[in-house]
Amino acid sequence: MTVAGLSRTALGQRVPLAVDRAISPLRRLSGRQRLVGWLAPIALTLLAFGMRVVGLGNPHRFAFDETYYAKDAWSLLNNGFIETYLSDADGNAKTDINADILNGHTQNVWTGDPSLAVHPDVGKWLIALGEKAFGVDPFGWRIASAVVGALMVLVMCRLVRRMTGSTMLGCVAGALLMLDGLQFVLSRLALLDIFLAFFLLCAVHCLVADRDWHRARLASLARRTECGVALTGWGPRILFRPWLLAAGVCFGLACGTKWTALYPLAALGVLCWFWSSGARRSLGIRWPLLKGALLDGVPAFLSLVVVGLFVYVATWGGWLAHADQYEDKLSATQYRQYTGQGHCEKESYVATDLDKDAAWPTATEKDAHGVGEIWQSLRSLWYYHQDVYTFHTHFLNCSTHFYQSKPSSWLLINRPVGVAVTNDISPDTPGCDAPASSNCIKQVILLPTPVLWWGGVVALLFSVVMWIGARDWRYGLAVVGALSTWLPWMQYDDRPIFLFYAIAILPFTVIALTLSIGTLIGPSRAPSRRRTLGVIVGGAFLILTLVNFAWFWPIWTNKMITHSEWLDRIWFSRWV
Repeated sequence: MTVAGLSRTALGQRVPLAVDRAISPLRRLSGRQRLVGWLAPIALTLLAFGMRVVGLGNPHRFAFDETYYAKDAWSLLNNGFIETYLSDADGNAKTDINADILNGHTQNVWTGDPSLAVHPDVGKWLIALGEKAFGVDPFGWRIASAVVGALMVLVMCRLVRRMTGSTMLGCVAGALLMLDGLQFVLSRLALLDIFLAFFLLCAVHCLVADRDWHRARLASLARRTECGVALTGWGPRILFRPWLLAAGVCFGLACGTKWTALYPLAALGVLCWFWSSGARRSLGIRWPLLKGALLDGVPAFLSLVVVGLFVYVATWGGWLAHADQYEDKLSATQYRQYTGQGHCEKESYVATDLDKDAAWPTATEKDAHGVGEIWQSLRSLWYYHQDVYTFHTHFLNCSTHFYQSKPSSWLLINRPVGVAVTNDISPDTPGCDAPASSNCIKQVILLPTPVLWWGGVVALLFSVVMWIGARDWRYGLAVVGALSTWLPWMQYDDRPIFLFYAIAILPFTVIALTLSIGTLIGPSRAPSRRRTLGVIVGGAFLILTLVNFAWFWPIWTNKMITHSEWLDRIWFSRWV
């Protein structure tokens, strides 16, 4: 019998065996190359941190929703759960609680009653770490965001390096992420979204690392034949996949920051199954999707969903330890009493003694002990989640907000969010160079870097073509990740939602951009017209992004500029 020869590439080179292709090219790097693969991303990360930490305490106030999260974090740190705050802490009715806290009144500022916080606690605990280290002031409650924002650069560099085998492209991805205005400003505010984006990015990195690990493990168990690789039956059974377990932990922390992480968890979990099935198919296993669903899908579900669920519930430890107080004070909230029937109808009132049927069943049960107490507290947590879900999906329907925006316009930057502004600063003020007939302004605006985001739209469209046409799994990750963090918001566009929620889309946009640049340059290191053109186009885009970032720097960092200089940066009337 004649054995068919192996295929050859367009250059006449022999196509490697499947077991050889399963080994990541990063494993063949020298020690020096591995060292550079860490030192370059770390240097970029330190630069990103320096940019984010300079002037971090400016503006010296609670900016936008910091009034919720910074104070919630301080309560978690001191009380173990989130309590409501007094309206006044210093006895001076002319100053509110925010001003009192900024003036140093940080103790005995709570009512003792639990607060119905509508987001989980992970991000707030991280904010609390900064407050513990540096105090309850703007720097203290923002430093955790700065650290996490810089670490995102490191994770992005390493992720794209793993996907492409190129340290240079990894650093390009890190630089693009570092130079995005939305990511930059969120790294300087005590909001939750930067923590959500960080944990999602870590989860994606773990999934890609698991893809490499799983394929290499399958290859090591494969039986080499004269024709290549042949695996019979179901193939190897790999029950423990450490990177997949780590991804489950990261997804649990992401969901413990904001529930919207559930959508990419579901979408990327399915993508992980396809990757595992593809690995089995490449090694000669028949019916890989079906067999992969059982051999790989079940362990993946346990690692991603079950482990993620355990981590998520664990993040509510402070709440569970004080479940009795929530049962007493919040078991019949206005959200549980929601009775709106029409699209915009809602009725809010607090239950009275005649409304006990609307309260949590656990509120009227006798306190349990031991395992029964744990089960009772978990049931109360479930009812609490039902109330919060009602708030998110119904209670804000048809409400309005000055900075709200439709998610369909997010990628085009239709409506940024102003988080702090000081208007009409007199030209006599030190630092104001405005003419006598004008004034100065200071502003912090959640505005993405336009060049990066508009270029990202093109890159995502190109990614769809490359994923379908070239069957490049890397582009598929960018597409699935972007869609899973963007499209779900479309079902909530009748309530106030904001552009900065799109920060979860950004890592996948950066991946799409970097992969596109890598495709333009080509795989060969030899001088060529294509490589020269690709380097010029990719380099020009990176420089334009840097220039664009520098241009908007003043309105991202609360710098004092003249009104004319401010107008030069507000390109569209809808940005006001």
